[in-house]
Amino acid sequence: MKPIIAITTGDTNGIGYEVIIKALLEAHMFELFKPVIYGNAAVAKHHIQTLGEYWRNINWNTIESPEQAKDGRLNLIVSYPDSVPVTLGVPSEEANKAAKASLDRACKDLKEGKVHALVTAPLNKEALHGGHTEYLEKLMAKDEGTKGEGSLMMLCSGNLRVALVCNHVSIAEIPAQITEERILAKLNLLQRSLIRDFGLEKPRIAVLALNPHAGDQGLLGKEEQEIIAPAIQKANEQGIWAFGPYAADGFFGTGHYKQFDAVLAMYHDQGLIPFKTLDMSGVNYTAGLSIVRTSPDHGTAYDITGKDQADESSMRNALFMALDILRARAEYDEMTANPLPFIERADTEGKPRREFIDFKTTRYNDDK
Repeated sequence: MKPIIAITTGDTNGIGYEVIIKALLEAHMFELFKPVIYGNAAVAKHHIQTLGEYWRNINWNTIESPEQAKDGRLNLIVSYPDSVPVTLGVPSEEANKAAKASLDRACKDLKEGKVHALVTAPLNKEALHGGHTEYLEKLMAKDEGTKGEGSLMMLCSGNLRVALVCNHVSIAEIPAQITEERILAKLNLLQRSLIRDFGLEKPRIAVLALNPHAGDQGLLGKEEQEIIAPAIQKANEQGIWAFGPYAADGFFGTGHYKQFDAVLAMYHDQGLIPFKTLDMSGVNYTAGLSIVRTSPDHGTAYDITGKDQADESSMRNALFMALDILRARAEYDEMTANPLPFIERADTEGKPRREFIDFKTTRYNDDK
């Protein structure tokens, strides 16, 4: 059975429709999954008219629920009215409302299990009074009736993964959010995601410093000594292979990041500027949630909207990553569904040792 991927259209005046259409109409895409786009055919028509002849003859399969999605078709669930004005390249309140309506309807189907993953086209941050990451975190926690364990914004490209302690906050607010508790929580989320979502058994995580030159022994700031290093130490005690803090300025330029499975940056630009310098076709992944959500790592790109210049590579990669994570989670959950029970005994030196029970021989096998 092919997975059904929900795709939101984002800002109706941005490049969302363009990158969605270009990515989906490539060869072999329909062999992998059934796409369900949450948008409006009339709005899509405005964007299609700006593209080349190859994209013009698109027949939408309009449906009311994902269960009606047909294989090999561009399935569309109408999520906002035809009357939404399209002013390409210009932000507007109407576009913001349409973007939110698209996301909300897709999330409803996602929570009800009608679709398997969510891929979001870029929107104006004003539509959600923040970003997708924060909005989805609150939405999932509210739905479950708990505060949840939080989420983690992670940019991914091949073996390069950059996660953030602080997401969309002003520079002035960052120092107050850099706490030992927060860093440790993000490291735990990152560790679990790398294992379950990316299939890494014992991931290595680099932690960046906050201040220039990692604080220069306290001369340029004490956060490294008093907050970040203690958080790394506690993470190590919990079995997380975290290293650092590393001075951020030379970390990427020297290629040091290649020695790790992921990097935890302290704030948005510290992590995303080097990431996007290395690759502008990466994927924004929201780790830590029960759902799978990916997105292109770029914004609405108002300056090139309607000019047939948008590169669909990041959207395509977001679709592929959603599928990869779904597969990785299924494999991990299957492997860990029925673990062998164990008991703890003291070895000859009095140290605790785990021994797994082998019911076939009724003997104990040491876990060495």
